[in-house]
Amino acid sequence: MPVQTDILIIGGGLAGLTAALHLQQAGIEVVLVEKDPYPHHKVCGEYISNEVLPYLKWLNADPSVLHPSVISKMQFSTVSGRSIAARLPMGGFGVSRYQLDHFLYQKFLAKGGVVIQDTVSSVVFEKDNFLVLTQSETQYTARQVIGAYGKRSSIDLKLKRKFIQQKSPFLAVKAHYKGEFEDELVALHNFKGGYCGASKIEDQKINICYLANYETFKIHKNITAYQENVLYQNKHLKSIFEKSELLFDAPITISQLSFGVREAVIDHILMIGDTAALIHPLCGNGMAMAIHSAGICSELLLLFLKGEIPDRTSMEKRYIICWNQHFKSRLLMGNTLSALFEKEYLTEKLLGGMVRLPFILPLIIKKTHGHSLTVPK
Repeated sequence: MPVQTDILIIGGGLAGLTAALHLQQAGIEVVLVEKDPYPHHKVCGEYISNEVLPYLKWLNADPSVLHPSVISKMQFSTVSGRSIAARLPMGGFGVSRYQLDHFLYQKFLAKGGVVIQDTVSSVVFEKDNFLVLTQSETQYTARQVIGAYGKRSSIDLKLKRKFIQQKSPFLAVKAHYKGEFEDELVALHNFKGGYCGASKIEDQKINICYLANYETFKIHKNITAYQENVLYQNKHLKSIFEKSELLFDAPITISQLSFGVREAVIDHILMIGDTAALIHPLCGNGMAMAIHSAGICSELLLLFLKGEIPDRTSMEKRYIICWNQHFKSRLLMGNTLSALFEKEYLTEKLLGGMVRLPFILPLIIKKTHGHSLTVPK
């Protein structure tokens, strides 16, 4: 017999765990399926805007217990080394996914949450319910399934999502370091074929994560050679790497990153976080978007389960509208900036414009960040 639950969440990353805590707090039965054991590292910029702090505190998941770094300013530089800096209007904090995901996971477990270490192999919607099958051949039935499995999965192939069938030129690399780096700063440094973000996280560690064009990357024999031959062309990046010591055995990578249009709802599955849309690292706010999308999805689901939204179709339409209202412009800004930064001469012109008109950079930052989240009643 299938295991029954109200909500089944596929993926126990930041978005999935946030939704699990929100629904659990409302008394809804939730089963979360995550393929990897906790804790584990993920390729991520590990900067979060303060816009989500009130919501995390409402979930009784205040990240301050993890001793995150405080981030209040941003620096941007071009390949030539020219740079500009600005205050972050709302500010933010730096914390590793290794610590934050595990923290939320422990919160969910402590309140009786169910986490299954397994991989979902299929999801079928029929007769107003979902049938979910995992690789261990366990079956689940649920009133609603939430997709929170990250950037890409074999599930995307089965759902015939367009982006999964298209090759992407992007590769991301991430590692933690110890060394010299300015406090309260998130830096974004452009290099030929990509851009690199750096900021402090907990315990004075430095997170360095960059997005590279795979065609330029593959001509080098390894990551170290690529960094020294390409990233070091930007003097700021050269200084950061030369003053830092790698804390991982080796950097971790992920390829085939697609930043194209995705569906917020497909086959009645509600998608949240990177599963719904992958924002360019240039916007530096993917973690806040993941948390925010989990909150929007959870609130609408609760209204649907209480009968305040009359049917599934209405709920799905409202979710798509809310998603677009909160995130569509951010995604557009990310795509636009990425297209500009792929062309060195345009990047230099953009920086020159920001130097002459200093208000431009704070304006761009505002366009990639949201307002402080309203705490649910």
